[in-house]
Amino acid sequence: MPSKSRVYFLDALRAFAIIMMLQGHFISSVIDTSTLDTTHWGYRFWLYCRGFTAPVFFTITGWIFTFLLLNEEHEQSNLRIKKGIKRGGELLIWGYLLRLNLPSLLSGSINGSFIQTDVLHIIGLSICFVILLYVGLQYLKQHRIWIFLLAAVSLFLFEPLYNQLNLEVLPIYLASYLIKGYGGVFYLFPWLGYVFMGATLAFFFNKKYSTCKSWILPFALLGLLLIFISSSFFSWAGDVFNLYFFKQVAKNNFLFIRLGDFFLLLSFFIFFQNRLQNRIWKFLGTNTLSLYIVHYFILYGSLSGFGLYKFYAHQLNVFQTVLGLIFFLATTIGIVFVFVFVLKNKIKR
Repeated sequence: MPSKSRVYFLDALRAFAIIMMLQGHFISSVIDTSTLDTTHWGYRFWLYCRGFTAPVFFTITGWIFTFLLLNEEHEQSNLRIKKGIKRGGELLIWGYLLRLNLPSLLSGSINGSFIQTDVLHIIGLSICFVILLYVGLQYLKQHRIWIFLLAAVSLFLFEPLYNQLNLEVLPIYLASYLIKGYGGVFYLFPWLGYVFMGATLAFFFNKKYSTCKSWILPFALLGLLLIFISSSFFSWAGDVFNLYFFKQVAKNNFLFIRLGDFFLLLSFFIFFQNRLQNRIWKFLGTNTLSLYIVHYFILYGSLSGFGLYKFYAHQLNVFQTVLGLIFFLATTIGIVFVFVFVLKNKIKR
């Protein structure tokens, strides 16, 4: 049974998300798609699974951070808020450092990808937004869960509207933080919605993690409804209420479908939570940032520009890619393990 201090299925979900992200980045970077059948069900399944990696990662981030806030609400909440702001700042700094190319900098220019907002930038800012809303709702504690839920659903629902905004009056490095179309890989809107949804779940389960098994079936059903029914619902609602943006949501309903994927995965990990209470899942789940940083250096050559992508971009066949993936994951996890092991020994001394 999960304890208040350690919720094992959250560690496992976060571990799953980072491994999915690492393998997705590696395979999409090195595989030569001309060597495989892109219509094969295996490839299409892999491609679909790639799509829910980021939503899972963002949702779990919001859940775990809010879980920590609530755990220390009556004890050291100010300290947790300060830690959260510091963490958000660290993620922003790492986001820029990983995209910095020193050879370009030494030649007197900055590589174009440096200002592209990526997952670390948006997670860092999202944590700050969670803190802002959490603090701002101190006098509405009993309504916080509904406000976070409303914020999350609104960001998903109105995505077709705010994505049409013209932000050319803003500097490109600011516009890229807000919506797609300005060079960002990830952006606050709508990805902040997943973080808010995670925060909603943290409020929902606050001090009630012993009841989580009773939610396996409801979460699974909710996931299936979002995946298979939500598009039809929005299409129907658009026709009945003559709402254009509902019809637009139905046409490109990836946000709610990916949320459905998350709830299906959540029900799966809660069901198997007793089997996930081991050191491997905990290690991977509690070292996601280190794993992400190390993988970025190896694959994309952060700072130096000399990564695997430079030498093997879209050049490997399926067998070579699978073999390379095994070595890539083993190397990335191994480096982080050695680093954490050495660091812990130094702290103990």
